[in-house]
Amino acid sequence: MTERAKTRSAARLAAVQALYQKEMEGTPLPLLLNEFHQHRLGATIEDVTYAPAEIPFFDDVVKGVDARLAEIDALIVARLAKGWSLERLDKPMRQILRAGTYELLARVDVPTGTVISEYVDVAHAFYDKRESGFVNGLLDALAKVVRA
Repeated sequence: MTERAKTRSAARLAAVQALYQKEMEGTPLPLLLNEFHQHRLGATIEDVTYAPAEIPFFDDVVKGVDARLAEIDALIVARLAKGWSLERLDKPMRQILRAGTYELLARVDVPTGTVISEYVDVAHAFYDKRESGFVNGLLDALAKVVRA
């Protein structure tokens, strides 16, 4: 894996964490981004060292999800099984799907397969195999529509 790929992977994981924090605490976006820039990205917290992240990429994903949330959520909901709602999904799962959907929509510079496999990897940080398979299936279905 190249250095750039590593810093992008770290940026994706951090973006999901930031979006989760925003949903849980309602932290205003400028404050949230500043907190991650100053204290999380590449920092050591409680003996855990966070990988250096590509900050512009991190910012783009977090700001992009925030700016296009209604559009992103509508795309996700349209692909959920009958009877399922966004609210029924775990909060971290919502953020993984939102960030992945944003990348598929707005980051055409990133290949579809890369987006899907990266967010499957992010899902592994939070969940077991079944949930990462769900991420794979939903993002793959979405990609067929938004990148057709």
